[in-house]
Amino acid sequence: MDAETVHRRRWWILVVLCFSLLVIVLDNTILNVALPTLVRDLDATNSELQWIVDAYTLVFAGLLLTAGSLGDRFGRRGALSLGLVIFGLGSGLSALADDAAHLVATRALMGVGGAFIMPSTLSILTNVFTGRERGRAIGIWAGVSGLAVALGPLAGGFLLEHFFWGSVFLVNVPVVIVAVVAGRLLVPTSRDPSAPRLDPVGAVLSITGLGVLLFAIIEAPERGWGDGFILATFGVAVLVLGAFAVWELRSDHPMLDVHFFENPRFTSASAAITLVFFAMFGSLFLLTQYLQFVMGYTALQTGVRLLPMALTLMVVAPLSARLVERLGTKVVVGTGLSIAATGLLLFTRTTVDSGLGTVLLAYVVMAAGMGLTMAPATESIMGSLPLAKAGVGSAVNDTTRQLGGALGVAVLGSVLATGYGSSAADAARDLGVSGPAVGAVRESLGGALEVAAGLGGAAGDALAAAAKAAFVDGMHTGVVVAAIAALIGAVQVLRWLPARARDDVPVAEEARTGDRVTEEARHDVAPGLAEA
Repeated sequence: MDAETVHRRRWWILVVLCFSLLVIVLDNTILNVALPTLVRDLDATNSELQWIVDAYTLVFAGLLLTAGSLGDRFGRRGALSLGLVIFGLGSGLSALADDAAHLVATRALMGVGGAFIMPSTLSILTNVFTGRERGRAIGIWAGVSGLAVALGPLAGGFLLEHFFWGSVFLVNVPVVIVAVVAGRLLVPTSRDPSAPRLDPVGAVLSITGLGVLLFAIIEAPERGWGDGFILATFGVAVLVLGAFAVWELRSDHPMLDVHFFENPRFTSASAAITLVFFAMFGSLFLLTQYLQFVMGYTALQTGVRLLPMALTLMVVAPLSARLVERLGTKVVVGTGLSIAATGLLLFTRTTVDSGLGTVLLAYVVMAAGMGLTMAPATESIMGSLPLAKAGVGSAVNDTTRQLGGALGVAVLGSVLATGYGSSAADAARDLGVSGPAVGAVRESLGGALEVAAGLGGAAGDALAAAAKAAFVDGMHTGVVVAAIAALIGAVQVLRWLPARARDDVPVAEEARTGDRVTEEARHDVAPGLAEA
């Protein structure tokens, strides 16, 4: 496929890439609303439910750097097709699961597919689009990603109301088939023209280090952040990732050139992505519970009420590229993080009896800020790297998203549990509740409402009211923590992120070659663009 054909088809190529991205991001959120059904139909325990969700995240995040590097080496279109096939196979097998252990295994298989899909979409986009159009295309890509996060509960609620629980997985299969066929017809392939040797030691260290780190983050809320096992696990993650960095610095064919982090544009933008996804996923974890347990909406009704947030992200993210052209990346990303923090702080105005208007205002403001942040920060990461390294650069971007999101859910979930648990349990004891029922109240608001329903009468109403009030107080603390994270992101962006893209290649590239390459040259036809 020649460069002229690629240029002519570029927007259709973007449609295919966004379609491929949609299916993996949507699947991350669509499953959450199916968890109560899995308890009934598969007799899944709380621990098994956690691993049905986390097996995907753990494998996905752990493999990202390796998958991105393999895409650079062997071809990004092939990596995308392979990922889609594996993801589709895992989805079909998940729908056929007859016990929780089976589903955990098939979800891990889906994580393997997702690890090849996500970095491939962004690296192909970066090689297809040039100049200002690249920023606008990344804006659309980021908007679709944000849309999928909010559409998950809506789609999941609809499917569960009309079909069996496996439909939340089967819905992926036709989407995957269309994406594979369209990808083979429309998407060009590209690879690193230097065809670097594989780095198996780096791959093993990165998979192990990231996997152990994610495991510690996931398990910490359950075991306690100060638990000896958790602290030891974090220590192992630090040691392995440190060994990975040392190995990559000494290797003559590194999977990830650690010198890229010397570029303030790359490092500051990566930090911004981590913090915005910390705030986004953590606050959504709190918000969806608030809408269902405090305001009383069903899963489907909750999904409908999250649509304004999704639409805001979808509109603002593409517009952010035009603002960057006028104001510069520093101003737009810093302002976006500040607006997101403002939206998060607006959640502190919510009460047990708040109307939907208060909530809508808060998360539309938050979504607008995040929409302004995600696309320019992503473009900064990708634009600061040589096009030949687009796959591993995309994997870094995706890894920061996953780590930030997982950490946001873990930290804000722990903050909520700390603020809610003791207060709700004390209220239960004051009302005469004792034994295991107190533990159920302490464990979650859902458990407290079940105990309250069992009590009935005035005591049940009082327990429900007290538990909801404790939850709202805990949520307020959580969103303040999320807002602080967003503000830290804004400060570091205003301090370190360059106002505009530099006219040369990254620091590491200059150090190795001594050459200066103009932005115009870097944005010409991608190196390594091969015949389709």
